[in-house]
Amino acid sequence: MAVPELVAAWAAGWAVSRGTPPPAARAWGCVITVGLPEQSERRVVYAPEPDAVRAACAGPVPYAWLKAAEDPDRIGRLLPPGWVVDEEDTGHLMAVDLAPPVGPSPAPPGYSVSVGETDGVHRVRVTDATGGPAAKGQLAIVGDVAVVDRVVTEEAHRRRGLGRLVMRSLAERALAEGAFTGVLGATDEGRALYETLGWKRHAALTACAYRP
Repeated sequence: MAVPELVAAWAAGWAVSRGTPPPAARAWGCVITVGLPEQSERRVVYAPEPDAVRAACAGPVPYAWLKAAEDPDRIGRLLPPGWVVDEEDTGHLMAVDLAPPVGPSPAPPGYSVSVGETDGVHRVRVTDATGGPAAKGQLAIVGDVAVVDRVVTEEAHRRRGLGRLVMRSLAERALAEGAFTGVLGATDEGRALYETLGWKRHAALTACAYRP
């Protein structure tokens, strides 16, 4: 898939995963109404050409955000006054061709894995021996694309292979649901894990915010 298609699938799956209204189509991409105090809406540019980025920044509202699959420096040069690049929230657009895992991958001793689905969101949760949260992740299916979201390992349980276990469990669920491609937006830390699992970085995923 080309980068604009990956971005479009990621935006649609993100909306399902986060329980927002479906993305509203625009000539340059889409707008997702988030409705949070710190993020009123998210504007996603599919192909970050200069005219598209400038159009996406038009008519800003307080706490509007923008996401574009392009390097922060280039996007920053295109932003009108009031818009800034948010380096902390900027990450990486990654994708993988899903394939059945080779061999079993049981949970480490003392941990349990559960998989469930609610309102189109498939969730994997790993708990410790006391039933407390250890790791989790979720995904939404858009056509034949699985959009992975909110993969987290609690600090006390890191470096035990739980992130890998969550990703493997999500991949198994995605394949069972008919998905062939996985897409996600990764942090720097997450990118390191995903690359060991065969995911490829396709572009920076730059975050911008309207802060007049």
